[in-house]
Amino acid sequence: MTIEPIAYIRTDFPEKFGIPRQSGLAPDLRGTVVFTPEYRNPDAVRGLSGFSHLWLIWEFSANVSKGEWQPTVRPPRLGGNERMGVFATRSPFRPNPLGLSCVEIESIEVDSVEGPLIHVKGADLMDATPIYDIKPYIKYADARPHAVCGYVDELKERELSVYLPKELSDKVEDKYILESLIQVLSLDPRPSYHDDPDREYGLSFGGLNVRFKVFLRKLTVTGID
Repeated sequence: MTIEPIAYIRTDFPEKFGIPRQSGLAPDLRGTVVFTPEYRNPDAVRGLSGFSHLWLIWEFSANVSKGEWQPTVRPPRLGGNERMGVFATRSPFRPNPLGLSCVEIESIEVDSVEGPLIHVKGADLMDATPIYDIKPYIKYADARPHAVCGYVDELKERELSVYLPKELSDKVEDKYILESLIQVLSLDPRPSYHDDPDREYGLSFGGLNVRFKVFLRKLTVTGID
């Protein structure tokens, strides 16, 4: 079976580093689903405005995996040392590099010059990620509040306090970009096995080049260009 993208997404992440580990962790992040020309038919999204959330099925297009697939992977959430079966993880390195994200529908623009546009929130996708399918989220079928989630149930999100000096925050004129940046940084974008307080990291977001350091549970922004 050969499949082709039906759409691409626009987000403020030009590269993989800093993207939240799952959709919804940074609920205010905005994205726009733009259909490819052959699917720019308003009839294709008829009825979707009655839903609050949808599923995106997409490709880990920025991953370069050489050789045959591996039956086990090292999830970053487990420190990068412990191996788990690839099908017990959401690792991007899979036999078929497909991702699944649940996002909130902010609005649907039907009559744009690019055809229907779906504006979403909470997406964990890099800019220009190809999307292969879109399905509405149906709570009676898709929600399992009592589900058991294996080793994931034992993990906690590594939330950080963020210190952004005023002289740096004043450089960011767009309030949405500023608030979303703080939300992204609070999720600790570093690999879980990194813990060097002297190391400076760089994050590209919303046209900004952001530099920061982390000591204990406090992230300090050291520069914004």
